[in-house]
Amino acid sequence: MTFDSRLFEGRRALVTGATQGIGAGVANRLAELGARVTASGIDRGDGSLAAGIDVKIADVSKEGDVADLVGSFDALDIVVNCAGIIRRGAEHDPDVFAQVLAVNLTGTMRICSAARPLLAQRRGTIVNTASMLSFFGGSLVPGYAASKGGVAQLTKSLALAYAQEGIRVNAVAPGWIATPLTQALQDDPARAEPILSRTPLGRWGTPRDVADVVAFLCSPAAAFMTGVILPVDGGYLVA
Repeated sequence: MTFDSRLFEGRRALVTGATQGIGAGVANRLAELGARVTASGIDRGDGSLAAGIDVKIADVSKEGDVADLVGSFDALDIVVNCAGIIRRGAEHDPDVFAQVLAVNLTGTMRICSAARPLLAQRRGTIVNTASMLSFFGGSLVPGYAASKGGVAQLTKSLALAYAQEGIRVNAVAPGWIATPLTQALQDDPARAEPILSRTPLGRWGTPRDVADVVAFLCSPAAAFMTGVILPVDGGYLVA
């Protein structure tokens, strides 16, 4: 075992965007490690969540949904923001651009802000989801890239703002992960080959790869880490 199965025993965790993909992987991993997990999403997802995980329907771009979601907790130790959308090509339309930022960036801020008082009571931790596109641009995804660049800077800023309350704020920056979000790329050899050839470890990542790093950042092993944007990319960023 990489981690003790009781690592998060007695801890309450909220994972947004958690009814499929990376979010579901994170929710499942935290639950395996003893946390009581609530997974939120705009629907109940694809059935990849483990039994015992509470599922709540919420849209992080809506203030009322966020208030209701966070208001349903009497305690919180861990918040992981995985809610995100991408609209390849269409993001050059300013209205679509704004929709992507509303979910990926402002939605992350809404959750962090709403959860802050509960996390302060337990000296909790936040892990946001950045991206390789936090570090460089994408011609088809100006909204996604801008939002993920914003998530990186938001993470650093909240790490400073929340530190005196004992709240650590970090982010993971996944590389190319095999999820429904990247399925079209995985299925197209002409697009998949350049990705794999640039990835030194030579494979697509998995949600579990990201989830284990999230677990580390939430654990006492990372007690002196805050404001970090940690790539989980098989070496893609340095290739």
